[in-house]
Amino acid sequence: MANRVPSSALTLMPAVYLKIFPAVNRELDFWTKRAKQIPDDELRTQALASIATKRFHCQGGAIYALLAGERWWETIRFIVAYQTISDYLDNLCDRSTSMDPKDFRLLHQSMVDALTPGNTATNYYRLRKEQQDGGYLADLVYTCQQTLRQVESYPVIKCELLELQALYGDLQVHKHVKVAERIPRLTNWHQGHQKNWPSLSWYEFSAAAGSTLGIFCIVAYAFGEKMTANLAREISKGYFPYMQGLHILLDYYIDQREDKEEGDLNFCFYYPDQQVMKNRFIYFVKQTNNHIQDLPDRKFHEMIQQGLVGLYLGDPKVKSLAGSRGMTDKLLGKSGFKAKFFHWNTKVYNKIKKK
Repeated sequence: MANRVPSSALTLMPAVYLKIFPAVNRELDFWTKRAKQIPDDELRTQALASIATKRFHCQGGAIYALLAGERWWETIRFIVAYQTISDYLDNLCDRSTSMDPKDFRLLHQSMVDALTPGNTATNYYRLRKEQQDGGYLADLVYTCQQTLRQVESYPVIKCELLELQALYGDLQVHKHVKVAERIPRLTNWHQGHQKNWPSLSWYEFSAAAGSTLGIFCIVAYAFGEKMTANLAREISKGYFPYMQGLHILLDYYIDQREDKEEGDLNFCFYYPDQQVMKNRFIYFVKQTNNHIQDLPDRKFHEMIQQGLVGLYLGDPKVKSLAGSRGMTDKLLGKSGFKAKFFHWNTKVYNKIKKK
C-alpha cells in the first residue's frame, strides 16, 4: 500500500480498515495474552477490562501511524503500548482501591518513563495494596522506550512530549482523588496555567490535558523522519489545547449518562446549560481548524478533527442524551461534509458490528 499521507476520506478509510486496524488488533492480542499472566486478581481484571472496553482508543490513535511513512509499524507498536498504559492506569484509578494522590502520581511515572529511553522502570505499585503484575506495566514501558530509541530525532521532540505528558499526569492525579478534593485541585491547577489559555474554563483546560493525540502526532512525524524542533513545537501548539480539548469533550459528551449513574467526574456536567455547551463545542471546532492550518499534511489533520466529530456523534450512546439531535446537526454542519461522511460511516459500522 502507498505510503503517502491520505488527504481524502476515500484514501483514508481503506488504509484504516485494511492496514491500521489489523495491525492494532495484532498488538492488542499480544498485550491481552500478556495481561492474562498477571498474578494479582485486581490488576489482571483491570488490565483485561481496559483493553476489552477501550480498544477504540488504540485504533483511533494508531491512525497517526499514516504520517510515519514506511515506519508505520513501529509507530503503531509505540502508540498501542503507550495508550494501553494510559487506559490501564485510568481503570486502576477510576475503580481504585486507593485514593492517595501520591499513588496516582507514582503510577503515572510509568508514562514519563515510557517517553524517556534510559529511565529504569520502578515498582509503580509500591503505594497501593496490589503489587504483583508479573512485569506487565514495566514491559509496556520498555516497549515504548525501545521504539523511541529508533527515532533519530528523539532529542528534538523530548521536551514537547514530556510537557504534554506532564499536563496529562497532573490531570489524572487531580481528577481521581477523593470527590470533595477534585474540583478544588482542578481549579487551582487551572489557575496556574490560565494566563496562557485565558479563554478556557477549568473543565475545558482539564479536558484538553486528557488527550494523547499530540504525543502520537509528534512521534509519528519523528518516525517519518520529518521532525525538527520547530515542527514539534508547532504540532504541540496545533493540538493543545483545541484539538485535544475537542477530542476529550466529545468523549465525555457521549459518556454523560453512564458517568451520572456511576458517579464519575464528567467535564460536560459543568457547562451552565445545553446551549452554552453547544456554543463552546462549536468554538473548539473552529479553533481547532484555525490552529492546524500551518501544519504539514493539513488535510490529514482536518480529517482528524472531522473524524472526531463524526465518530463520537455516531456512537449509539448519543441517542439517549437530551438535545442530542440539535448538537449533532450543528457540529456536523460546522465541521463540513467529511464529518458527515465519518458520522454515516460510524453508524453503518456500529450496525454491522451488532449483527
